[in-house]
Amino acid sequence: MKRVILITLAAACAAISAPAAAQFAKTEDAIKYRQSAMFIQGQHVGRLGAMAAGRVPYDAVVAVSNAEVVAQISRLPWAGFGPGTEGGKAKPEIWKEQAKFKELSERLMGDTDKLLVAAKAGNLDALKTAMGAVGETCKTCHDAFRNK
Repeated sequence: MKRVILITLAAACAAISAPAAAQFAKTEDAIKYRQSAMFIQGQHVGRLGAMAAGRVPYDAVVAVSNAEVVAQISRLPWAGFGPGTEGGKAKPEIWKEQAKFKELSERLMGDTDKLLVAAKAGNLDALKTAMGAVGETCKTCHDAFRNK
């Protein structure tokens, strides 16, 4: 099952290189795509956050499994923010401040890569530190670019 998910995610990542207009027939499709990717990412970040906060017991194997998904999913939503895909919970500032939005998306991908390294280290303190960085990047982007 995990292998099927990773293969599917890899194929989706490869599709990111195509223009957004070619990927989405309608604006609603792009919105649904990016919201779905963010939802899945949030579910797995939440599981890691629960471990980091001590709400659930730390399990290194589960941490790695979730961090792998987070690192892959963090690459997906950006294709859904192409020209003509305004709407949903996205603020218009995304399309006005492309450089800042791109910087934060790249920062998130880097932070989730570090999260995966921390999870693979099998160290709860490293996981906590990496989760802090991921959380801060998410908050910064959501504060600037997401409607409540």
